[in-house]
Amino acid sequence: MKFLIEQAALVRVLEHVRGVVERRNTIPILSNVLITAVQGKVTITATDLDIEIAESVECDVQTNGTVTAQAHMLFDICRKFPKGAQVCVETSGHGIKLSAGRSKFELAILPPEDFPNMSAGALAKTFSMPAPVLRTMIDKVAIAMSTEETRYYLNGFFFHAHENGTLRAVATDGHRLVRHEVEAPDGCAGMPGVIVPRKTAGELRRLLDGVDGEVTVSLSNVKIRFEFGTANFLSKLIDGTYPPYERVIPQNNPHSVTMATADLAGVVDRAGAILAHGRAICMRMSSDKALFSANNNGESNVTEDVDAEYAGPEIEIGFNYKYLGQLAAGIVGDKVSLALLDAASPAVITDPGDAATLYVLMPMRV
Repeated sequence: MKFLIEQAALVRVLEHVRGVVERRNTIPILSNVLITAVQGKVTITATDLDIEIAESVECDVQTNGTVTAQAHMLFDICRKFPKGAQVCVETSGHGIKLSAGRSKFELAILPPEDFPNMSAGALAKTFSMPAPVLRTMIDKVAIAMSTEETRYYLNGFFFHAHENGTLRAVATDGHRLVRHEVEAPDGCAGMPGVIVPRKTAGELRRLLDGVDGEVTVSLSNVKIRFEFGTANFLSKLIDGTYPPYERVIPQNNPHSVTMATADLAGVVDRAGAILAHGRAICMRMSSDKALFSANNNGESNVTEDVDAEYAGPEIEIGFNYKYLGQLAAGIVGDKVSLALLDAASPAVITDPGDAATLYVLMPMRV
């Protein structure tokens, strides 16, 4: 195998696929990428047995062939080659040679036939959606994906077509919930509800940066594939049943308080200067103000009020300050609304200018 390729093009593809490769692997071949050069095109593939990413790039292929090489070492070498250089990649004996300008490297390889192939199987449902829409969907729900291994079915987001004619992404960790919905694309009706793993969501979001075209989504009950540009992203799904999330979304929180998003984000951020992770910030509503207060085990405290629109009874409610700050950061509009029932019930947080996204935040005792 031998091909010539621009340094920037090679680095870009390696940057895209290497994220799935763990730094430490008990299976040596999983530390490598598979490089396939055929007829003017090179395809680089990486996998961790749960995710497989393949991306192609055009180049000058002089001899067809397939080889594997250590992913992170290969990337580090190529990104340090001179900018604009032509990189020559060729197999030699039991290794692979890389050269650019006066620099020459030779790396050990493993047999390409040992590289695992994730068979997609039958992906019965296929539809397309704009990349920016999918990107926003992942951004919105990312903060609520759980990291607890005991409830593994929450370690991702629930992706499904709803009967109201929307395509939804939902994530919850038991303390907060985020639901984002868009108009259902043609062809997604009847798709199975699937749980997309957290790592898959993160790697997919990284690859979607700067992509403006369409993404083709194909899925079954066990795997999902995203195709866009020259990238092919295949992932296993979480085998589990997502809890009936609609039951935890309050349907009758009659007391609504509205304030400037920047004010809410600012007061929570400032309170965080004295609060340890997991501590509560208290919010007390009056007719034209919301008074925030926080206390760090009696060692320090803070109070601050912000202008607010509120016409209900006086309610004092506490929230995890970190969670409240993260939700406020996700609000893109100038205003944020919190619908409340009482101090012991979850709050529904919305952006009046963004009907597509809904947040639910559980209260804390203060």
